[in-house]
Amino acid sequence: MDNPLAGAAANRRSFLSLVGLGAIAVAGSGALAACGEKAADPGTTQQLDKLQAVLPKYQPLELVQPDIKGVSPVANGFTKYPSSLVDAITEKPGRGSTITTMTPYWGQVPAGPGQNAYLDAINAELGAVVTPGIQDGNTYADKLNAILPARDIPDVLCIPGWEISKIPNFSEAAKALFEDLTDHLAGDKVKPYQMLANLPTVAWGNAVWNERLMAVPWPTDGPYPWALFYRKDLVDAAGAAIPKTAQELYDFGKKMTNPGKGVWAFNDVQAMVEMIFRVPNSKDGWGAKNGKVLFKYETDEFKAALEFMAKLYQDGLIHPEVVASKGADAKLLFSGGKIAMIQDGVGAWLGMQAEQQKVTAGFNMQPVPFFAADGGAPLVWGSGDPVFYTFVKKGLGKEKTEEILRVLNFVAAPLGTKEFELIEYGVEGKHFTKGADGWPAGTDLQGKEKADQFRFLAGTAPTIKYDARVPHYVNDLINWENAAVKNLEVDPWLGMKLEMPAEYVKVKQPTEDKVKDIARGRRPLSDLDAVLKEWRDGGGEAGRTHMAKALSDAGR
Repeated sequence: MDNPLAGAAANRRSFLSLVGLGAIAVAGSGALAACGEKAADPGTTQQLDKLQAVLPKYQPLELVQPDIKGVSPVANGFTKYPSSLVDAITEKPGRGSTITTMTPYWGQVPAGPGQNAYLDAINAELGAVVTPGIQDGNTYADKLNAILPARDIPDVLCIPGWEISKIPNFSEAAKALFEDLTDHLAGDKVKPYQMLANLPTVAWGNAVWNERLMAVPWPTDGPYPWALFYRKDLVDAAGAAIPKTAQELYDFGKKMTNPGKGVWAFNDVQAMVEMIFRVPNSKDGWGAKNGKVLFKYETDEFKAALEFMAKLYQDGLIHPEVVASKGADAKLLFSGGKIAMIQDGVGAWLGMQAEQQKVTAGFNMQPVPFFAADGGAPLVWGSGDPVFYTFVKKGLGKEKTEEILRVLNFVAAPLGTKEFELIEYGVEGKHFTKGADGWPAGTDLQGKEKADQFRFLAGTAPTIKYDARVPHYVNDLINWENAAVKNLEVDPWLGMKLEMPAEYVKVKQPTEDKVKDIARGRRPLSDLDAVLKEWRDGGGEAGRTHMAKALSDAGR
């Protein structure tokens, strides 16, 4: 399947008012009122290796052998469709309940049950009526910001990991709003849910808050949050070279920008520029150097990256619609040939290539190999953390909670099962047909009815699978990802789950906005020192204290 970060990473938005989740206290819960009183919460650290007792016991299912091996943590690739499929779940998981859900989607929202053959076919197999509440992925944070304080949550709620990191005292919210799944899934209790037991232990470890298992994780199928993609067809025609240094990136920008023809080189490529200049990014921007804990803003590498970004903006190499508006559709500009190189989530690749090659003859989207500003070994950001977390509403009762877990277990069935085929492709003859290569190819009806309504509820054991629309994709992606593994940044806090102090979380987004103003020329570069002081005084030092203590307590 397409990685759900197909553009999601580029639209990570902050919550506007979930500071301490104090607004939830209006609902009258004493427990939630306590959340509001903990605005000075110093943060928490969980050592994941000490939480094994609350995690499901890993029970791998090896139904299909990979055709291309990924170098860990890159997922394996599958180019051949299984010749026979296993009917992995013989008993209907549902008991006739209606189950409401909420998931993000970056595309058109299809019709619901009763008007959608894809949904109806899956619900018939489930023995339940799953009613999806699909929300625009670009504004998902705003929707969460509305429903969480009001306690107006569905039975099953998907929250992207990057949004959770921006909610102060999330552990308190989790305790108040969501069901504790520990007693349902810990250890051998996961045995009735064989597909969930097949998910990697490292993913489950990140689904723990307050030392209790609170969610079902959606494992990542690759560690890289960002890529620089370029229009190879346009770049080759222009005779431009793919950059291998910061100077070459700038030269590429100058060569590819032609305002007279309505073409600019870049969208907002700040995250990739920071990576190119080797800015630290462990745990969302932290690093440890010579015994000191530093946030990225405090490093010489960040200052150099910011100066470079400011030059790209100042010299007009970034599309003016991107400069003028946070909401510019960079994907549309890139696919239309108005931007030559775009920063986006790795998952954007397959979907955009598949769709745009039908519109533009010769359309060829490729990732730039990772490189460093000086041409040396790059520092590549990466994380094995889950992409999404699925929470079950608190107070539904044991029977319905277990029914929901059986549904999620069905959805988590891996490649090689009939359940996977149904969730991933729909009904054969309606939503897909199988070609000579054996792989399902989606029909127009699939495109109209499927919006990953189920897939975003529960991931499967990570795989990268063949797609007939882009036959070379699996090879190209895994080779690109494997080549970068040796340069992945070493995380000093590996094996720790950190919930940052509330005051640090509060200051994070305002500081990012100030930094963006500097990059775009709305404030001078000399303002960085003042912004840095405001960040430290406003919560940055609290963050540093927390990060340093976590290292010290772990003896690192």
